[in-house]
Amino acid sequence: MESAANMAKELRNWREVVIFYRRASELYIQCGRPQPASDALSKGARALEDAMPEEAIQLYTDAITILEEDERGQMAFDLYRSATGVYIKLEKYSDAAPLQLKLGLAADKCNATNSQCKAYLSAIILYLYANDNKQAEKCYNDCSQVDAFLKSDQNRCASNLLAAYSDGDIEEIKRIAQSSIVSNLDHPIIKLARKLPTGDVSALKDNTAREGDQPLDENDLT
Repeated sequence: MESAANMAKELRNWREVVIFYRRASELYIQCGRPQPASDALSKGARALEDAMPEEAIQLYTDAITILEEDERGQMAFDLYRSATGVYIKLEKYSDAAPLQLKLGLAADKCNATNSQCKAYLSAIILYLYANDNKQAEKCYNDCSQVDAFLKSDQNRCASNLLAAYSDGDIEEIKRIAQSSIVSNLDHPIIKLARKLPTGDVSALKDNTAREGDQPLDENDLT
């Protein structure tokens, strides 16, 4: 089946590439071999990244599921990164961010703290690049509930980055994007970070100032 998939790839018959790699994966599962089953799907995903990117993402996702069900989550990290890269190529940054959060969760289960913290910072950068600053802040607050991230250099980097956005400080955003912490992330994330900010951060500063000027409502205790 894998050989048939390779032949279909050479003939650029992409639909058959999907069919044959999926069938190969099913047969490996029937033989009780989850690792080759996942590998077959990831091979199909790599073959389809340019021709059928959405299908490639689905294949990566299914390959990840096989590994995690077999309690081999640590072997899925590269698949998460590859799927994130495809989302970035499609400019679907808000879809890529949750994938990084899932990578962080998988890393947490494996006690891979460094990978976990890098994934959380990457998710925040993706939301910022998508101009979804509120979601970036929510993501930061949620991730900061995780003790490992709260104490990490990646957390401090994210905190400083969000503070720079709140202050409308373009130069500080650019400086943080050039930091060694960001430089240690995956290459597609680094490329996006180097282009920050993508929106009008001065508007954010104005909004923050206006919110700060609102009179205190003594009846509102929230």
